[in-house]
Parts: sequence; C-alpha cells; structure tokens
Amino acid sequence: QVQLVESGGGSVQAGGSLKLSCVVSGYLFSSCKMYWYRFTPGKEREWISSISSSGTTTYLESVKGRFTISLDNAKKTLYLQMNNLTTEDTAVYRCAADRPTIFRCDTKAYWGQGTQVTVSS
Repeated sequence: QVQLVESGGGSVQAGGSLKLSCVVSGYLFSSCKMYWYRFTPGKEREWISSISSSGTTTYLESVKGRFTISLDNAKKTLYLQMNNLTTEDTAVYRCAADRPTIFRCDTKAYWGQGTQVTVSS
C-alpha cells in the first residue's frame, strides 16, 4: 500500500522559511513524476512544482526563485524548501505521485493528507 505523509508545515511570518517533507512508503520510484500542490478554501487546487526521476524540476511562476523541490531517493522523501514566504502562500500543501505502470504513468494517482502552512503579515 502506497502512503505519502507530509510534515513540516506551521505558522511563520512573511519573509520566513519552511521546509516541507513528504515521506513515501510502498512506492516504486520510477521514471514517473512527483508533485507539490496547495489547496486554499474557495479556490481550485494549485500546482506548485514537479520533479522527475532525472531531477528535472518545474515551478509555478509565482514561486520561482523562492521554492525548491527536491527528492532524496535513499530516504524516500520529497521536499519543498520555501523561502521568502508571503501571505499568499497560506494553504494546505499536499504531495502527490504518479503511479507507474508498464505502459505509462497514471498521473497523480497517490496523494498525501496535507500539511498546513500559515503565513502572517
């Protein structure tokens, strides 16, 4: 059974930093991708960043230069380093992973429960 468990959220002042972790178990790391999303009440989920097994990363424009996604295969942990946080970054952050199959990657088949990030001014 695949499980993704996030941690590292909390309350910080604007300009502060947090590092989120997503520990993955029961998952076969492969050529498929992993992701960070955030959820805010009244808004659609927002994609933040993706990372491939080769280390290729992509980011939402508004977090470029502030957030860094990384993957430690040995520790089976996905990270999101968040710097220079603003009140707009307040949300529940969830990690997600594709499910590798023989023919394709089932996109975002697995999700964690999320960790709350609250940024105050």
